[in-house]
Amino acid sequence: MWSCFPQSICYCPINACMLGSHCDRKKPQLVASNDRFCRFLEEYCPVVTETYYPTIWCWEGRVQTLLRPFITSRPQVQYRNELIKTADGGQISLDWFDNNDSLYYPDASTRPTVLLLPGLTGTSKESYILHMIHQSETLGYRCVVFNNRGIAGEELLTPRTYCAANTEDLETVIHHVHSLHPSAPFMAAGVSMGGMLLLNYLGKTGRDTPLMAAAIFSAGWNVFESIESLEKPLNWLLFNYYLTTCLQSSISRHRQMLEKLFDMDLVMKARTIREFDKQFTSVMFGYRSIDDYYEDASPCRKLKSIGIPVLCLNSVDDVFSPAHAIPVETAKQNANVALVLTSCGGHIGFLEGIWPRKCTYMDRVFKQFVQAVFEHGNKIFSM
Repeated sequence: MWSCFPQSICYCPINACMLGSHCDRKKPQLVASNDRFCRFLEEYCPVVTETYYPTIWCWEGRVQTLLRPFITSRPQVQYRNELIKTADGGQISLDWFDNNDSLYYPDASTRPTVLLLPGLTGTSKESYILHMIHQSETLGYRCVVFNNRGIAGEELLTPRTYCAANTEDLETVIHHVHSLHPSAPFMAAGVSMGGMLLLNYLGKTGRDTPLMAAAIFSAGWNVFESIESLEKPLNWLLFNYYLTTCLQSSISRHRQMLEKLFDMDLVMKARTIREFDKQFTSVMFGYRSIDDYYEDASPCRKLKSIGIPVLCLNSVDDVFSPAHAIPVETAKQNANVALVLTSCGGHIGFLEGIWPRKCTYMDRVFKQFVQAVFEHGNKIFSM
């Protein structure tokens, strides 16, 4: 059982919750070693210190995970699509929300920009992405969504898709966006696998990035532990098999391109994410074994090297990221990292209120932290 973290983990006056216990204690646990970062969050992102009340009829993590896509609203967003070329001859689809009607930042050259990274098979159409854009719109910010290769309707020009460990495409996107708006404040937010990819990029680049800060939601910290959790019978039935079919569907329309290098019949027979990664993902990116890929894809290995402020939100009842695999001790060794851990919320769930259609706890964390960084970030950048 996941035990309560002592309050001394963070030198802030924040009450601890008994993580892993029933949801009658709902104050999130803030894990951070940096006094200044703690005070910054308390003052400008107070939602991380407030009690989180999950929807009373949606208390269990798996229920939150399953219901969020059906319950939450889908704000209307008009995108401008851009296809950019990669060094290997491929292409990446970016969906821009320019927010040209911004009253707070009418000058597009200095309008703050948020790069959004969806989850495993997610695109700019996911409800959680739409909500992040809606929150950013109210603050006057611009957003751009990084759709992984071949996932958003564009053609696959080379026999290569994406994975959580290889950051080359993300590096290309970040360089491209920054080159278009070099004077605009720039940060990123990643969800689930998008958060893992962003963490791996930040661990690789350290301070050598144009990003000011990053927000991470429901990332899987240790892929071995995540996969083991998802292979438990009930979790396989509810999540693993469905996600495997989504992965297969995402590559099936590119079959003619991919079958040049892969036994697609074998790939399409996979019944778990592990089997899919063994036959497809690990092979595509040149790993000797699936274990080598999973080790490289696990952000917990790179957390110490992150060189910019990062806020990470996880729920300890998330079956995609088991509580015992959250790298609390490692996070305490990096002054740039803060973890916010709730006792309930599931995977990208965080539903709250009686009828949680419009806003989740995750949405509120995103909005407050992004605003805090763009408008008061100078108070933590000297850490």
